Amino acid sequence: MADLQTPLVRPKRKKVLVDYLVQFRWILVIFVVLPASALIYFNIYLGDMWSAMKSEKKRQKEHEDNVQKVVKRLKQRNPKKDGLVCTARKPWIAVGMRNVDYKRVRHFEVDLSAFRNILEIDAERMVAKVEPLVNMGQISRATCPMNLSLAVVAELDDLTVGGLINGYGIEGSSHIYGLFSDTVVALEIVLADGRVVRATKDNEYSDLFSGVPWSQGTLGFLVSAEIKLIPIKEYMRLTYTPVKGPLKEVAQAYADAVAPRDGDPAKVPDFVEGMVYSATEGVMMTGVYASKEEAKKKGNKINSVGWWFKPWFYQHAQTALKRGEFVEYIPTREYYHRHTRCLYWEGKLILPFGDQFWFRFLFGWLMPPKVSLLKATQGDAIRNYYHDNHVIQDMLVPLYKVGDALEFVHHEMEVYPLWLCPHRLFKLPVKTMIYPEPGFEHQQRQGDTSYAQMFTDVGVYYTPACIFRGEEFDGAESVKRLEQWLIENHSYQPQYAVTELNEKDFWRMFDASHYEHCRHKYGAVGTFMSVYYKSKKGRKSEKEVQEAEAAILEPAYADEA
Repeated sequence: MADLQTPLVRPKRKKVLVDYLVQFRWILVIFVVLPASALIYFNIYLGDMWSAMKSEKKRQKEHEDNVQKVVKRLKQRNPKKDGLVCTARKPWIAVGMRNVDYKRVRHFEVDLSAFRNILEIDAERMVAKVEPLVNMGQISRATCPMNLSLAVVAELDDLTVGGLINGYGIEGSSHIYGLFSDTVVALEIVLADGRVVRATKDNEYSDLFSGVPWSQGTLGFLVSAEIKLIPIKEYMRLTYTPVKGPLKEVAQAYADAVAPRDGDPAKVPDFVEGMVYSATEGVMMTGVYASKEEAKKKGNKINSVGWWFKPWFYQHAQTALKRGEFVEYIPTREYYHRHTRCLYWEGKLILPFGDQFWFRFLFGWLMPPKVSLLKATQGDAIRNYYHDNHVIQDMLVPLYKVGDALEFVHHEMEVYPLWLCPHRLFKLPVKTMIYPEPGFEHQQRQGDTSYAQMFTDVGVYYTPACIFRGEEFDGAESVKRLEQWLIENHSYQPQYAVTELNEKDFWRMFDASHYEHCRHKYGAVGTFMSVYYKSKKGRKSEKEVQEAEAAILEPAYADEA
């Protein structure tokens, strides 16, 4: 790897009109997006409260009625003239960054907007039954007062259960429980022919159960999920540990936080998260659940990070680089959603002065802007600008390769901060779209067990440093090189992001065998778009989609993975 302290020499770029549109976009955000977001959030909150006031029996009855509406709608479809099936959700509403141009061709819409209720919280079975549009803020608001929580609570309030199951979801507890989809107990799915099935890991639909994660809703419509609950305490005891040194040393300090070298399970924290602020500095955070009594003991510091005027979390954590290691107690629900207010650190780009005390104190209660409204108000020119001059990618890499990944990102993109979040990738009876490295269980690497390999999400979200220096950056080519690095290193790219992969490389990264088995067995072919064509960049023509549905996947694609 080249000298990390010496940035690549890139040609200077000339500013164009869209640069100024992006630079002064904060005006639109402050006067339009933030007020509109606040109204939408308040309306959603009222809807959640109204739903919670209904009896469990009434919510279940409404759910069953809505499921039958979906079944009826599917049976109205004429495959010869109505096109492929997709949800009626507008393209800009999704939190993901990829284009959803598949909705620009002729298609058959099914409305799932009513599926946003918590159906049941069963404290005896330790299971929450929820509909797919229930988001993380809604479910944590209901469970935390009961000292219960989902095993994996993705950080941003707006992330929905359906997106986290059909796609990908992670949190600082994933080094114990795996990805969000690994915590699911059962799935209720409407298949292409209108059948409603309940899939679990050990019933007759077990193949469908294991095939749904990462399928992006291309096997059927998810209409409810039963998800594992865990007992929690009122506070998170969070330790901030600064790390200084080369990226490989930062990566090793992170690995030691995830999996202590002596292998003592008692030393494994409940939560682990790392933030890398430069090529030589990072902060590792380890959290352990703590009771209210412990948090309020004399001498302990409580930090309610959820207050609107508080410093943004990533900047607060960064103070450890000057202060040294410190410990504080954060209310558990506020810890879960610590990155919501500033959208990790993307808020700094959207509102350059949003982290200033005067703004936080006067307007912080309006944060965050709703991602869907940011997308709805950006237009094609700004959207393309972000694709070319900005990076929003996640790299799911084996733990022992995190150092290599950090060096690659620094050399290729020079984006900081970087987010590090560990997760187990379980060895399953079937080979799903993502799977551990063959033979990992024999290597006895740090963090691995006989049944799961430890991976890490390296989150790359920000504008590359070369853009700030006024230099050129080719976002598409950079992402292509990132994707090839992932393929060569048995790593994965979550599909919410913009991808440059062609079909052959897509199936080199992911395994197609079990997914295609489910597509054919459950009648998805010819009804739902394939996951590659749903994920790929660019507009889709109806002819292209029809050809893709008629094509037989080449076995070599899967064999090369």
